[in-house]
Formats: sequence, C-alpha cells, structure tokens
Amino acid sequence: MILKPQKGPQERFLSTRADICIYGGAAGGGKSYGLLLCPLRYKDVKDFSGAIFRHNYNQIFSPGGLWEEADKMYRGIRGSDASLTRSQWSFSYNGEVMSRLTFAHIERDEDVAKWQGSQICFIGFDELTHFSEKTFFYMLSRNRSTCGVKPFVRATCNPDANSWVAKFIDWWLNDEGYPVPEKSGKLRWFVRRDEEIIWADTPEELWERFELKTEEERQEPRSVTFIMSRLTDNTELMRINPQYMANLKALSVIERERLLMGNWKIKPSAGLYFRREQLPEKDGFLPFAPKDVDRWVRCWDLAATEKTASGDPCYTAGVLMGKRRDGRYVIADVINKQLGAGDVRSLIKQTAELDRQKYGRVRVRLPQDPGQAGKAQAESFVKFLAGFDVRAERETGSKELRAEPLAAQWQAGNVSLVTAGWNESYLMQMENFPDYKFKDMVDASANAFSELEIVNQFSLKGLI
Repeated sequence: MILKPQKGPQERFLSTRADICIYGGAAGGGKSYGLLLCPLRYKDVKDFSGAIFRHNYNQIFSPGGLWEEADKMYRGIRGSDASLTRSQWSFSYNGEVMSRLTFAHIERDEDVAKWQGSQICFIGFDELTHFSEKTFFYMLSRNRSTCGVKPFVRATCNPDANSWVAKFIDWWLNDEGYPVPEKSGKLRWFVRRDEEIIWADTPEELWERFELKTEEERQEPRSVTFIMSRLTDNTELMRINPQYMANLKALSVIERERLLMGNWKIKPSAGLYFRREQLPEKDGFLPFAPKDVDRWVRCWDLAATEKTASGDPCYTAGVLMGKRRDGRYVIADVINKQLGAGDVRSLIKQTAELDRQKYGRVRVRLPQDPGQAGKAQAESFVKFLAGFDVRAERETGSKELRAEPLAAQWQAGNVSLVTAGWNESYLMQMENFPDYKFKDMVDASANAFSELEIVNQFSLKGLI
C-alpha cells in the first residue's frame, strides 16, 4: 500500500520545515488527508507520539469523520493497530510498539487541563478556526518530546474572517483577503509576550530584540508558515467527484468567496445576501401566485411587544413561501406588524384560516425559544392552532448562517415575488440584511425555506 501526498500544496505541507504550518484556506483542497499523512513518516521512531484534535467528538467519529478516514489510510500499514476505546492508533516494528497517534476533541478552553503534563511531539488541529486562541497556545506548551524528533504543529482550516486565525496569518494574505501565491510556504518567526505576537522575518531579529543569548533562549522563536490550497489543487477529488466544483459555485456570494476562492476577509454586509436585481428577469414579479406550487409554508417570526411612543420594538413577520414543480420558489405574501401578544395569536390563526381557503394545505411553522418557557409557549401555540398543519422548531446558528441557503437560491435567480403592497418594505429589509435594524422578515423567509426543504426531504423518502 502506497500513501503519498499529491504534488503541489499537499506535498509542500508534508515537506515544510516550519514549527507550525497552517494549511488550506478553501474547501476540497485535501487538507484532512494531508494532516493524517503527517505523523506516518515517524511511525517507526521509538516513543514518537502524536495527537490530532477536532472541536467535538462527532467530528471525529461520525460517518465520514476523521477516524473513518484514518482507518481507510492506516489499516493497510504493516504493524498498525487501532483501539477505538482509547481513540488511538499504534504502529509496531518487529512486534514492538514504536509510536502512537491519538484522536481527541477540545470543545471548551477548560478541556485543555486534561492534557496538563503531556508530551506530544506532533499536534494536529483539523479546522483550526473552531478552536480558541487560548486553546491553541496552551497546547503549544504540550508540544515537546524526547524521542529525537523536533516537535511540530500542523493545522488545517477554511477561511473565517471572525477567527483569530485570520489575524495570525494576515501576512500571507493580500488586502482583499486572498492568499498571496508568492508567500505561500514562506517562513516567519514569532515570540508571544503578554498575549501579543511579535513577528520577524528571521529568528536573529527576535534574538537581538529580546536579548535571547543562550541556546535555550534562542529556541523560543517558533517558525510559522501558511500554505494555500484550493479545490483545483486536489486533482484526485476533482476526478472522483467532478460535481463538487459545481456545488461550491452554487453557494451564496459569501460562502462561495470563502470556500471556493479562499477569501479570509469577506464578512456579511448589506447587499451580499439579497438584491432585487437578482430576482429572475422574466418572472421576478408575478401578478398572482402560480398554479404549479407543490407545497406551501407560512413561517412566523414572533414579537409580542406593541409599538410605543418611546420605543421601536420588533415586528411579527409571517412569510408565505411555496416550492414550485420546477424547483423554484415563490413568496406569495408577507405580513409585518407590531402587535401585542394577544393580537399576535389572533393574527396567526386568522391568517392560517385565510391561507387554507386560498391555497389549500399550508404548513404553519413557528419558532421555539430555548428553555422550558419556550417549549411551553410552542405547545400552547400548537394547541391553539388545532386542526391546522403546524410545527414549532428551535432556531440554531446565527441569523446570517440561517439565511445562507435561501440566499444561494435567491442569487441564482430561483426566487420570485407576487406583486403586492408589501414588496418594497420587504425588499428594503432583505437588501440591507444583516446591517438593517430589523430582520424579522429575513428570519421568517429563511425559516420558511428551511421548512420547505425539510418537507421535500420527507417527501422524497415517501414519508408524506
């Protein structure tokens, strides 16, 4: 069995002499495979130890996760043995265990205490942006060994403008946030003082600046490099799964910039999610709801505070969205009002009755706030709407994250609106998301889209 890196960035990742190497910056570049290759060159070194970390347990052991990928690679190596109970692979030579590689997760900063006193020659972070800066630098203190191999750290990641990693690798990026090809793989050195990182182009600069005179002191500056990689560098994945490129191109602008182009500075801002000129040119505005809608959902985003003279509270928004037979979507009606709690309940029930009269079966989706109070409120709403197809669902993730799937379809020209008086206020909020003060209609739209896709998944499985 032959395991080797692909030529290009993956090969440079395996051969760099940097103490710390961060690899990736886009989806599909073969990052995890490269990370799993890293410790194999030292598998026959007595007492060599390594550990690869993910943020949570499921990312390691779920189907298609890191452990399963390791099993595919390591199982055919002579002398290899896996212990699932210890989450560890060992490698033997002539019947003697030489090296070990552990898979573990660090979900909270407090979890690093479990590694106090450890000596780990190779530390790998899969998706470094999922870990805090505090966790990363604490684990650097565990990066030590007496096996004769110089300790090293390897990490993979996709771009995240809000992560500390974006600042850490800023030198390797241009002003727009894209990796600079000429800098990819180049080494720099740093020392960390009072949680501040001081960089230099050579270790000698830091020796002089901080008066590091002894051999031991001069070990402090650590070398770092960033190696850029994109899907096009992973020729094997392009061969096996050629449609993956199309999947990345179909993402919304922000996710496409991050995962396809490797942009580290792209952030949510007005106009990057929904713009009216992205509605289809031919039928972006329809005179009435089309007849080819297979499923309807009315999704609500609730606010139970009336408008007062001293404040400007949130709105209760209800968005009626349908999925058409050709896979496109239509938004047929939007309600957006500032109401008290009792009036909100009446509005939702009256609207459900009118929707049923006009469109037939329409599912009603309501948000469920976290905690017992949210659960009780949701159950009360469901009972109040007895006789209707109604479901309450907890919202997870940020508003921007929940809006991404709908934004991808909107930007692809797959969403139309029915012409009505609500169009202008709706488009104003959508176009200015996430910077606009109110996001009620965006939330309701994003959740309506999500509900339609949940219904579609069950329909395809023959469950409805």
